[in-house]
Amino acid sequence: MDTVADFFESPFFDDRVRKESTRAMIRVSANEAENDALMTRAAGGDDEAFRQLVERHQERVYRFCFQWLRQSEDAREACQDTFVRVYQSMPHYRAQGQFTSWLLRIALNQCRDRYRSRASKEARRTEVLFADESSEPTCHRATPAEAVSLSADVEKIREGIDLLPAKLREVLIICAVEGYRHDQCAEILGCSERAVEGRLYRARRALEAWWESEKR
Repeated sequence: MDTVADFFESPFFDDRVRKESTRAMIRVSANEAENDALMTRAAGGDDEAFRQLVERHQERVYRFCFQWLRQSEDAREACQDTFVRVYQSMPHYRAQGQFTSWLLRIALNQCRDRYRSRASKEARRTEVLFADESSEPTCHRATPAEAVSLSADVEKIREGIDLLPAKLREVLIICAVEGYRHDQCAEILGCSERAVEGRLYRARRALEAWWESEKR
């Protein structure tokens, strides 16, 4: 892989991340009314409704947290704490068809807190970017040499993403890795679409510059 752009345009990224994330977002968007209905029932004391909400969204929240934290234990704790906060916030939730963005905004705050609390970035244990790859369909079976090279490239990209300022790192993860649209990212971050576009542009430029410097 010669450039960062090559990674985001590669079959690995497109077929294994972007397409799956896009399909998931379509399913989630179509069910926002159901999410609001479940939240209304849960706020009224229906524990079964809250259980359904957790089951519906826990995998997405865990994946989101793992992309941020890159430690399974931290991601699980952040995921659990996210739903604790959701439960505590139920009486104040306003059904407006934006449950998923609201949920991921809570998850993002949990991740930010944990990321800031770490004593040293060097002490963090690195894991593979995309968990449980064996359970996902593939469009191209890489040769052993390609697999080794791709794994190294993915880890290198993650190293560069980790070095970005928080505002640039989070928009890159949400849009480029998780596949959210700019308007959805803006809802999660609580900013304008223009801000998202500007941060994403600066993030890509910074990551590209870092990648080029590493090749020298």
